[in-house]
Amino acid sequence: MRRPLRRTLLALATTLLAATAATTTATPSQAATTTAATPTLTTNSGFNDWSCRPSPAHPEPVLLLHGLGGNGPGNMAFLGPALAAAGYCAYAPTYGEPLPGLPVGGLKAVDDSAHEIAGTIDRILATTGATRLDLVGHSEGAFESLYLPKALPGYAAKTAKVVAIAPPTHGTTFANLITLAETLGIRPAVDTVLATAGCVACTELTTGGPAVARLNDGPITRPGIDYTVVASTADALVTPYGTEYVAEPGVTNESVQQYCPLDPVGHIGLAYDGDVAQLVLNALDPAHPGPVLCTLGPLF
Repeated sequence: MRRPLRRTLLALATTLLAATAATTTATPSQAATTTAATPTLTTNSGFNDWSCRPSPAHPEPVLLLHGLGGNGPGNMAFLGPALAAAGYCAYAPTYGEPLPGLPVGGLKAVDDSAHEIAGTIDRILATTGATRLDLVGHSEGAFESLYLPKALPGYAAKTAKVVAIAPPTHGTTFANLITLAETLGIRPAVDTVLATAGCVACTELTTGGPAVARLNDGPITRPGIDYTVVASTADALVTPYGTEYVAEPGVTNESVQQYCPLDPVGHIGLAYDGDVAQLVLNALDPAHPGPVLCTLGPLF
């Protein structure tokens, strides 16, 4: 019985990761380097434009961080143009690619990706002349937006705001697949297979994973940064619901459904939902909030 169940579990995990990659890989990314997530980005609907200079209304550039198995241009194909249209200099590189040029990122170790993202932060600040920027992440990218200012010395001072969309802050059971693996006594085998297949981050972000332990060792937040966490009660991937939130002073934790109870938006769909985009804009510019119109986000 155990061997067929093991194969079923691993197949489900593989399918889950493949679905994430397929959904978020709309546009091929450029090759990554060890010092910056993407050395050359192409302009796409106003974002990823290195000639952009921050305006007085929006002095901090925005770095958008994609999710596990996604890429910057594809995962941020909705949020990037929305931010650019609102007057922000927004950038969406691909980080954590196991092979340069492969449009699937976020698979490397969380800390390795954090250092890669830090190189991009330095490039954005040097190019735009800004002293700080805002981090907006989805899924693993949201985890990185919480992790990087805490783990990398000096980067809290370079970060003004963090908007984390569905981060596995306290780890995820990946829709209870990990819980099932632990019940069956095959969690070590699952971790080994996922890491061997080229997805170190997959095991690091699960409940009890090493990156999760590092993030939750002491306070998550850093002084001087404004934090917003956005989640969906319909999220079937970062589970259980509530693992996203940061219960610390100065953090705004909100769900899409507290504004729009009928929005069925799922985990991946959060990056493509107009309601979420407005919540992000409101978090970045709380002095000028716009109405959340309550559209219906993607179910997946």
